[in-house]
Amino acid sequence: MHPDHLSATFAALADPTRRAILARLALGETSVKEIAAPFAMTPPAVTKHLKVLEHAGLITRGREAQWRPCRLAPKPLREVAEWVEHYRRHWEQRFDRLESYLREVQSQEKKHVRKKP
Repeated sequence: MHPDHLSATFAALADPTRRAILARLALGETSVKEIAAPFAMTPPAVTKHLKVLEHAGLITRGREAQWRPCRLAPKPLREVAEWVEHYRRHWEQRFDRLESYLREVQSQEKKHVRKKP
């Protein structure tokens, strides 16, 4: 994934309103009006959020007569998940090594406690 695209995706996901919009679209395509309904904001403000999501490739917007459906586009989310997965494995390996070290230290401490009269 191109770093600028990844940055655009993370920037889009940084806003809780945009994450809520994505959560709604995960249920299926819907209109801009339906997306805007639960938010206390103006239609132009909702449109700005949709443009950010669209620019990041997280949604697509169509045009079918008067209806303008929005759909979730999963590819950028999958790419973010793959990027995060790389680091998750790295940190799990480090935590596993730390856990082994701590068990070794605890074992040594138990041996020293038993030796004291």
